[in-house]
Amino acid sequence: MTTVRVNRKAAERAASGHPWIFSSDVVDRGDAAPGDAVKVLDQRGQFLGVAHYSSTSQITLRLLSRKPEPLDRGFFLKRLQAALQHRERVVENSDAYRLVSSEADLLPGLIVDRYGPYLVMQTLDQGMDRARDVIADCLGEMLSPAGILLRNDAAVRKLEELPREVVTHSGEIPERVPISMNGLRLEADLLHGQKTGVYLDQRENYRAAARWASGRVLDCFTSTGGFALHAAARAESVEAIDSSAGALATAEANARANEIANVNFRQADVFEYLAGSAPAERRYSLIVLDPPAFAKSRRAVDDAARGYKEINLRALRLLEPGGVLVSCSCSHHMSEAALHGVIAEAALDAGKTLRVLERRTQASDHPILLTVPETLYLKCLIAEVL
Repeated sequence: MTTVRVNRKAAERAASGHPWIFSSDVVDRGDAAPGDAVKVLDQRGQFLGVAHYSSTSQITLRLLSRKPEPLDRGFFLKRLQAALQHRERVVENSDAYRLVSSEADLLPGLIVDRYGPYLVMQTLDQGMDRARDVIADCLGEMLSPAGILLRNDAAVRKLEELPREVVTHSGEIPERVPISMNGLRLEADLLHGQKTGVYLDQRENYRAAARWASGRVLDCFTSTGGFALHAAARAESVEAIDSSAGALATAEANARANEIANVNFRQADVFEYLAGSAPAERRYSLIVLDPPAFAKSRRAVDDAARGYKEINLRALRLLEPGGVLVSCSCSHHMSEAALHGVIAEAALDAGKTLRVLERRTQASDHPILLTVPETLYLKCLIAEVL
């Protein structure tokens, strides 16, 4: 392997358990080429680990092993088998889940999602992109999938100077893939849907929110209907709002497939809809807020906080006494404490007192590493209006 040397700051970061080493902390790249597996040493020559090297990203090195071992087929097969074993322990009542979650499975830059007999891969850095055929071969040996789709349209690939593309690697990928989640029959659009098809990270939160459903429910940013369809069994009626006509078409198909008739899907801007509901004196017993990421960078946090406060304030004004708010944020840069602070401010402005019922994160097939804060990105607060 080519040797790459890094400074003391990078060595300390590696010792803290974080796999990223930034460009500014690399002191000698040797003759490393894009996507190489390289040996990482500190300035004293002490071995730190084996990493994938990126020639263009600010994250120049992503550590994959703290041992001097080759990043060959045997390495990837072992890591993928460990990831599958974890899912077999934690995933229940669903044939759609995240099989590999990048850093959280010690495979930084790799995402693999399973949708029944189909797999969707994302290789997000130069090293994983070079290894994708080996990885796909390992997955084929482990699971014999009907098809593997490379859903490499994520914006982060631009930082790696990799093409953004959606390519079938093997087998055939149908327009719609039927899946089972929490007892519901759903459709996933692997080629065009959000993320790699549907929001798998909310799977456990769908069930948690549904426990508190009754009366009239409002699901904001419903996408393909996850929260709305789960809440329908306990609610008298559900209003599900989203601005995407395509997502709502899938949501309506999901409702029909499960013979759910008490959900009304509506295409609208959620901010405008929440503002327009108050004069009509509409009140709800449960409101779900699951917006897209408002803060995609640290610079956007202040603006994002204002956005989160605004939608929570408007939602709280529409909740009846004893009603329940389910408020989510998938913005990594908006911490759980910051989100709770914003919701508390919104409650004070709305003249409401909130009692926390549950504090939740992403589903357990999206693991969280204590030493890698970036692996915790989804926050979900369930609170009751007293």
